[in-house]
Amino acid sequence: MADRHELAGFLRSRRGRVAPENAGPSGGARRRVAGLRREEVAQLAGISVEYYQRLEQGRAAHPSPEVLDAIAAALRLDDVEREHLRSLALAVRERPLPAPGSRAEDVRPDLVRMLHLIHTPAMVIDDRFGVLAANAVAARLFSLEGSRQRPNLARRLFLDPAGQDFYVEWEEMAALTAGQLRVTRGLYPRDTELAELIGELHDGSEAFRGLWSARDVSVRTHGVKSFRHPALGTVTFAYEHFIPTGDSRQRLVVLVPVEGGTTEAAVRLPATWARTPDVPRTVLG
Repeated sequence: MADRHELAGFLRSRRGRVAPENAGPSGGARRRVAGLRREEVAQLAGISVEYYQRLEQGRAAHPSPEVLDAIAAALRLDDVEREHLRSLALAVRERPLPAPGSRAEDVRPDLVRMLHLIHTPAMVIDDRFGVLAANAVAARLFSLEGSRQRPNLARRLFLDPAGQDFYVEWEEMAALTAGQLRVTRGLYPRDTELAELIGELHDGSEAFRGLWSARDVSVRTHGVKSFRHPALGTVTFAYEHFIPTGDSRQRLVVLVPVEGGTTEAAVRLPATWARTPDVPRTVLG
């Protein structure tokens, strides 16, 4: 039933964001709610109002791929939202738990060695934003040294008072992080560790509660981030996410300084950190 409610809540949130004038219906002179009415979504999707209503009330199971595609088109979902809708519908169909295998936190030794050969910040994170391994440069940049428990970037972003100062584009990063956790939740609804993390963020951060209730989803694989660091000042990095072969829940994240947005010293200093012997070469919790 929880999976059905997730699907229902996502549909309601997307319906409320479609402007009627952009979707076809004239809407009439008087509308009591923002967005489309249920009848309008059903009409645009070519399904019965009763069936769509049951979907939004968490009372319908097993929506077909054709119905999902029609609803996605009616609600004008983007690619990420469409995939999330499919994941939620698959969970409703009682998707089986993943087969036993290597633990999600295990990082292949070859991948760890690769981190040591990269002279800019690089780390392996999971899809809960837990840091599984990091080279010395990343450990210094993100202050990962000496952590008693496995560092988690989402916790630091929302629960660490220094997080808002460290991330220059904090509001954008917060929205993307909440959106990516929402995608992961849709893919792995029975992940208890993920559920505990989301509960912790929900209890401890008003900002996270607002973002989570919006039910927005996002996937960011590359971009630009700026940080305020005690030794570097404000430094800007371009970043790329790579999915290692064999584990879709891990990400290799590599950051490269953007010279146009930093001082020359800020670009050079991370390379010296990689050669500093007293900084741990990896952070593995």
